[in-house]
Amino acid sequence: MEVAGDIGLISDTHGLVRPEVHEALAGVALILHAGDVGGEDILAELETIAPVRAVFGNTDDLDHAGLVHALDLTINGARVHVSHGHELGRPSAAFVGAAYDADVIVYGHTHRQVIERVAGRLVINPGAAGARRFDLAPCVARLAITDGRAEARLIPLVATPD
Repeated sequence: MEVAGDIGLISDTHGLVRPEVHEALAGVALILHAGDVGGEDILAELETIAPVRAVFGNTDDLDHAGLVHALDLTINGARVHVSHGHELGRPSAAFVGAAYDADVIVYGHTHRQVIERVAGRLVINPGAAGARRFDLAPCVARLAITDGRAEARLIPLVATPD
């Protein structure tokens, strides 16, 4: 699949799309949601920004028609895996990087934002974009893939009172 522009990465919305998400992901060509969506209305709101592909998290309803268990995509020459991460317990970036055979691995679940290279793979947890939990600031990420080379950056969201 060819994607012209950045890819928005989001996870752990838990039923809340903060207004800051619209600005942080403005202009992306695609959004990948790494689970714990919190309802179909969340995906509908994100679709107003860009097309969305999303995976189940451990709190999502298994009847949610817009979610799959994992995504394995080839985007602009890079193999991209997206899953929530709960299937691995409470994973670290190193553990996730070793668990999946992809160039870019996106996961959520821990609510801890991270971008790390592990054994040549780019491992990204965009953090939690929904209600603030575990004393962690809300965050999303943007991913750019050009000719199979991937780079990502975290975008902290200005915390609104929760």
